[in-house]
Amino acid sequence: MRLTRARGGGSGNQDDRILPLINVVFLLLIFFMVVGSLSATDPFAIEPPRSVSGEAGDPKDIVLLIGADGRLALDGAAVESTGLPAAIARRLEDAPHPEVHVKADGGAEAAAVVAVMETLREAGVERVRLMTVPEG
Repeated sequence: MRLTRARGGGSGNQDDRILPLINVVFLLLIFFMVVGSLSATDPFAIEPPRSVSGEAGDPKDIVLLIGADGRLALDGAAVESTGLPAAIARRLEDAPHPEVHVKADGGAEAAAVVAVMETLREAGVERVRLMTVPEG
């Protein structure tokens, strides 16, 4: 005599079917936590001034940060104001005509920003763009 099992009335545990889904969800959670923390951050907080027009920059361009307290950072690395011309000269060797994006804090003194822009001009930079945050 042969015993047959009726369909749909299996004796398997219902939780066994959801375990692979839980594993995938946890792997995705870990993946997004790791990827989210890999984004580059500025060495110090900058709050650029607001602007009506906004434009995205080219990632090959040089980014110079000017903090409210006068600190400087070139492409994410802190640099002293006395060492800025040499650092810019090294970058100009790699790309002879880059555009320098100056991302100054809205609370930075205008005289300090102008002095940095003069230093860039003396170092041989031809194009400088002052970065702002789009209004709204």
